[in-house]
Amino acid sequence: MKKNNPYKGVIVPMISPLKDDLSVDKQAVKKIVSNFLKYDVAPFIAGTTGEASSLSFQQKKDLVEATVEVAKGKAVVYAGISSNCLPESIEMAKCFADMGADVVVANVPSYYPLTDAQAARFCEQLADASPAPLIFYNITATTGYSIPLDLIEKLSYHPNVVGLKDSERDEKRLDQALDLWRDREDFVHLIGWAAMSGYALKNGSDGIVPSTGNFTPKLYADLYANALNGNWQQVEQLQQLTNNLGALYQKGRTLGESLAALKVIMDEQGLCGTQVMPPIYCMENGVEADYRKEVKAFLSNLNL
Repeated sequence: MKKNNPYKGVIVPMISPLKDDLSVDKQAVKKIVSNFLKYDVAPFIAGTTGEASSLSFQQKKDLVEATVEVAKGKAVVYAGISSNCLPESIEMAKCFADMGADVVVANVPSYYPLTDAQAARFCEQLADASPAPLIFYNITATTGYSIPLDLIEKLSYHPNVVGLKDSERDEKRLDQALDLWRDREDFVHLIGWAAMSGYALKNGSDGIVPSTGNFTPKLYADLYANALNGNWQQVEQLQQLTNNLGALYQKGRTLGESLAALKVIMDEQGLCGTQVMPPIYCMENGVEADYRKEVKAFLSNLNL
């Protein structure tokens, strides 16, 4: 882990709190971000957990505005700029940087199957145009494309590119990435595979990006702090606990269904409502009622 690089630590891919009319609930944003700041956790707005592919540009601006108001100067603010339209990604990068986001994050387009040459050209054009530091985001589960590590290695020397957030569930790839970048002070590796947080930190990753941190930021802050201090037995215990909490809303559900379930947990904690953006929809009333009972019992046993 780098000592002097700001893009490290616990970075939570924040859910996007919405009102019933699908407008951004700015007060809920501020409540969630304030909860992050208690534990020195940074917000990542408009990522996969934030339903970014379904949000309008205006909704994203509202999220950035509310987040920056609370977090500016207290935590690094990461803002997603992913789009299938390159000019739109560039416009978002410029807009969010002007609004106070510290770093922007982008995955490759996800509609047309990409060749490696196409992906490289897209990433280079985005890096050339970005007014803010840029982190690339590899998430094969939604894009259908795995950004080759040799492409990232080439991009890592671009003056605007500061890191990779990798959510691909491939241990061999993870080890190869850490071998490439653990000693690079100017380029960070962030693990988006939450179940491997402890392993990645032990082997040279610079930060963790866990969606479960939306309602358990303290546990991940503790996991990271113990990793910094080399307390690996405690890290393993916290890893298992956070894995169980992740399963509470992820196990047996599609990605979209898990996000709706996550918002129910957030609602139970008084952090936001349950509204999600179509094509994701809220749990049906009877299903939600049963799920709330399960959540209450689970969290009560853990004193969360």
